[in-house]
Amino acid sequence: MAFIAAERREFDGVLRKAERVTKLDWPLDFARLAWLKGKPIVVVANGPGPALAGRATEIVRKHHELNGLVSTGFCGALNPALKPCDIFVATEVVGLVHALSVPRWPGASPTAPAYRGTRPPVLDARRQHSCERVKSGKLLSIDHVVSTAAEKADLRQTGADAVEMEAAVVGLKAAEWKIPFYCVRVVTDTSAETFPLDFNGMRDADGRFSRTRIMAAALRRPGSVLPELLKLNKRCKDASRALGDFLVDASF
Repeated sequence: MAFIAAERREFDGVLRKAERVTKLDWPLDFARLAWLKGKPIVVVANGPGPALAGRATEIVRKHHELNGLVSTGFCGALNPALKPCDIFVATEVVGLVHALSVPRWPGASPTAPAYRGTRPPVLDARRQHSCERVKSGKLLSIDHVVSTAAEKADLRQTGADAVEMEAAVVGLKAAEWKIPFYCVRVVTDTSAETFPLDFNGMRDADGRFSRTRIMAAALRRPGSVLPELLKLNKRCKDASRALGDFLVDASF
């Protein structure tokens, strides 16, 4: 089983539960072979968005025999009932069609590939014991960061409960290769919250988040932006732990 995320820190929670972790020399930002309860799993992260996630998935298949794909990591709430650190098991993943006339982020090509929308097969990941903070529903997978409460409210009109950036392309690969697909996420921001920065402007030409740009933007407004970023960072750490606690006991 291979787990695909955007960033390494999304795996911090599950890797702290691993009995053993081995670095994989693959052309990805992050790739590890880990053992959970005696079973090997591959975990990889290659940056946010469908293009980088699709590339990661292809590289995993090139180096490892796959019996399933799991799209995992952080997500934002569209449904007001979802709270930070809630586990979200997608029962449906849909993509939102975007026009290709303008770049998605500074430096991106106007003709960069965009996910055009489909409904890949999604299987439920059943936990071995019940948890009131495990929710399920429809996941919207798009190609940019949803930064404001206003945009979340608009996207809620699609019927989706949560939003992220990689699951759709991973699901498409699983369907193409005729292997099981799961999507298990953890909520980091509520439907009513707006990020202190537009993180789409903090991405490089490949679409990865630039820590340099983020810190520079924070230091320009240290009294307002920096405290909110620290709060978000703390919440992401808590969310990663919650996700790890769920995944180590999940049956796929």
